[in-house]
Amino acid sequence: MIVTTTDVIQGAIVEEYLGIVTAEVVYGTNALRDFFAGIRDLIGGRTGSYEKVFEKGHQEALKELKQRASELGADAVIGIAMDTGTINVDEKGVLLLITATGTAIKIKN
Repeated sequence: MIVTTTDVIQGAIVEEYLGIVTAEVVYGTNALRDFFAGIRDLIGGRTGSYEKVFEKGHQEALKELKQRASELGADAVIGIAMDTGTINVDEKGVLLLITATGTAIKIKN
């Protein structure tokens, strides 16, 4: 399945727009990871543990987006937008949210 952030696929003709598809991935935070991220905040530098979480989350969101588009009979998803955010659960915890949205299409053969 073709997935792209562009609104068109070069050389392809859209036969049918099947609708907007979305995917969400939510991760709980981890006390140990938070501790080491806090140390990084103090001394500077990147927090590789959270970068890995977001990288994995982006991949999982794209996988889910393709699956949902496939269920609609799509050949591709165009106009993909990815977003990240947090959900504050309480004073002790935060959830990490990664979303993917795009338009499922059928390409003319």
